[in-house]
Amino acid sequence: MASFDDNLVREYFELNGCFVRQARKYAVQSRRKRADEESDLLVINPSPQRSVTPSFQLFAADLAGLSRAVVAIKGWHTTKAVTPTMIRKGDLLEFVRKEAVESAREAFADLADADGPGMAKILVLPGIPTQEPQRSESIALLREHGVDHVLTFRTILESMVQRVESNQSYAKSDNLQLLRLLRVYDMVKSPQLELFPNPPGR
Repeated sequence: MASFDDNLVREYFELNGCFVRQARKYAVQSRRKRADEESDLLVINPSPQRSVTPSFQLFAADLAGLSRAVVAIKGWHTTKAVTPTMIRKGDLLEFVRKEAVESAREAFADLADADGPGMAKILVLPGIPTQEPQRSESIALLREHGVDHVLTFRTILESMVQRVESNQSYAKSDNLQLLRLLRVYDMVKSPQLELFPNPPGR
């Protein structure tokens, strides 16, 4: 499942004009990850727009404001939102440890733009709470531990569904081809169409 999640996130960044490098091709299972193994993807935006200030919870429009980022992917799809209790356990936050951040910076050493914004630390997860006070508490905890932005799988999937054209064949992308077929067979609908449902009785 990890490779599927990685590929989905990778494709999302690529669709939004970024270059993506996978930090490693193997999965660490029988031992603790080394510092250089904590990040999943390294992302570079070749044309960052300094006029764009990305929000904490990222959406497609925010990506233009990023220059480079280290991304950790937590595809815990058995839950819709990561709670403050889960954050406090620390399993989500290994990629922001000092050693892991230094390792990511070394990977960007030849590409760093001295005048550009710094390296963002992005956590991809199922979601963050929508209700208060859990939402504010979750955001505060993540920021306190050094997470710059979160990106949810819901945001990724909604954005990709919107970008897919029913009359195009995406032979070079299994993810986009699957989303296209779901649209062709009316299994998913554009989120905009669901904003104004028909009133009862119509």
